[in-house]
This record gives sequence, structure tokens and C-alpha cells, in this order.
Amino acid sequence: MHPEPDFNQSPPVSRSPLKRLLDITGSALGLAVLAGPFFLIAIAIKLDSRGPVFFRQERVGLRGKPFKPWKFRTMVEGAVNMGLGLSAARDDPRITPVGRFLRNTGIDELPQIINVLTGQMSLVGPRPTVPSQVMRYNDEQRRRLLARPGITGVAVVKGRNALSWAERIALDTWYIDHWSIWLDVRILALTPWKVLVTREGLYGEDGVNEDFGSTPQAGQPRKNP
Repeated sequence: MHPEPDFNQSPPVSRSPLKRLLDITGSALGLAVLAGPFFLIAIAIKLDSRGPVFFRQERVGLRGKPFKPWKFRTMVEGAVNMGLGLSAARDDPRITPVGRFLRNTGIDELPQIINVLTGQMSLVGPRPTVPSQVMRYNDEQRRRLLARPGITGVAVVKGRNALSWAERIALDTWYIDHWSIWLDVRILALTPWKVLVTREGLYGEDGVNEDFGSTPQAGQPRKNP
């Protein structure tokens, strides 16, 4: 059973009709434009390695409700049971050739516009997290479940995996407390630059993405050297 925040709270970010309108419009247009490229990517994935086109694994969404995001598979089949498990590294041998391109460009996450259209996710919000990590959240960290998970978010444009989990979650809760439609627009505008140009934070320190609770500890921000 997932730990639950105080669901009596209903911050504007979780109930704004304007945000939902932006999500529906953006995801519907995105699907219309990307349907052709998605088909070509699916063919490339099937030709590149054995396994399904999509990687689907349970994540925790709004108010602790589980769901399965759509994501292009970037690793060999069964990768979660090999090597670093849920973590990943820059030179991770589980990543396929096509998968490396998809990860480097962020294209692997774009099928999540399907989850946005169905209301499980938002274009902007905290990145979706696995249940095993949510089980280790403290009360303040569980507040990030008061918003729909996003394809992008404050933590994405502020450093992604270069940040400790404590720093990322602090940014997520800040976003929930300070949300506005203009903040979403700014994050959406910054995301292509951060993901495609600077590629800041694609992997963590030493080229490895840390799991929640690993060193530095989830409750302690990373110290400057």
C-alpha cells in the first residue's frame, strides 16, 4: 500500500481547468504531429533489439494512484533485473544503440503524451516515481503526489539527475505551492533547450543516476565541494 499525503489538500495545480485545457490541447496536437515519427521509431526499436516497443512499469500518480506511463524501450529486454536495476549510467551496457539516441534526445519520454491526454499525467509536473521510492518518502516529500506527474518539470530544467533526490523533490513541492499557468509555459519553453542543447543532468555525478535513498541520502541535499 502506498503512503498517502493529506488528500484533503487540493492545491490549484491539481484542479485548474486551464491547466487541464493546456494538457488536452498540447497532447492532442502532439499526438497528431508525432504519430508518423512514432511509427518510424517503433520500427527502429524492433529492428535494433528483441523485445517490445514500449517499456511500461508501474508509477505512482496523483493522490497515490498507480498507473503505467508509455515510454519507448531504450534498454535490452529484462534490463530492470540486470546491472544497476532501476538506475542507469552513461556507459550502461543495457542501453541499445537506438535507445541511446532516444535517451540523449528525450524522445523516449514523448509517448507519455498519451498519459497526459487520458488525465494520468500533465505536460508539466513532478516526474513519475516508482512505488518502492514513494514508500521511503517522508511526509513533506509525499506532497509531490498532490500534482499529476509531468513529462517535464522544474527539476528537469534545473538540473535533472545532476541534482540530489532531496533537491529534486524540494523543487517539485515548490512547484506545487507556486504553480501558475505562466510557470508551466516557461518550463515548457525551457525544456527543449535543456534536453536537446545543453543536455544538462542527463546522468548524475560520475555518469550514474542514483536511486532514491542512495548516497547522498534522500533527506540530505548534496553538499558543494
